Amino acid sequence: MVATDKNIEKLDTNSSNPPEIPESNGKDAGEKQYEFSGLSDTSASQSSANMELILDIPLEITVEVGRTRILIAELLKLGQGSVVELTKVAGETLEIFANKKLIARGEVVVIKEKYGIRITEIVSPMERIEGLK
Repeated sequence: MVATDKNIEKLDTNSSNPPEIPESNGKDAGEKQYEFSGLSDTSASQSSANMELILDIPLEITVEVGRTRILIAELLKLGQGSVVELTKVAGETLEIFANKKLIARGEVVVIKEKYGIRITEIVSPMERIEGLK
């Protein structure tokens, strides 16, 4: 309830006591109760509509062939035709990342002279949680 001249008799600026405001029962004139719908009452159509909201979000997919560490001096010596040895061996599974988060592992395939990745393992939810640490 809002304090107005009608419901506050007189404001005494010299008094240390705060003005008295009449108690309200929570039902002011024109006030309506609003009922919220339950959170568990989502239908399948609402769920699919919500899912459609995220389907157009772009993701950066990266496949890691291997890693290595070299000194800056070695990096500066690299040129066309140089070979950089990686930690993974030929035929070992590669890691697949979505927005820099590990999501799967797979192997290299060639399709119509282009490289591809055959997914061999999806990372478990527990492994994904461990990756966040």
